[in-house]
Amino acid sequence: MTAPLPRSIRRLDDPRTPDAIEITWTDGAVCIYTPRLLRDACPCATCREKRVEPARPNPLAVLAPEEIAPLAITGMKPVGQYAYSIEFSDGHSSGIYTLDYLRELGG
Repeated sequence: MTAPLPRSIRRLDDPRTPDAIEITWTDGAVCIYTPRLLRDACPCATCREKRVEPARPNPLAVLAPEEIAPLAITGMKPVGQYAYSIEFSDGHSSGIYTLDYLRELGG
């Protein structure tokens, strides 16, 4: 059995999930990916390292970065036939999201 592939990818225009991406897979699954879900699951080496480090709160911070400017997906480009590179409004763009990883994130 082959792994499911994206049948369609579209940006949702829904106030409940602003800037979310919907992927319909060849196995029939329809998955919604919010910018926060994708950004928090970024597979790049830097983000993976940050996820295992203990969080150090900034005692001087009044607002969290996500409260200052909402996170959005600003670009999404295929990487070969196996992945997508996703660019975020916070400037981050080094993660390569394989199709298998995206399908796993979608549930």
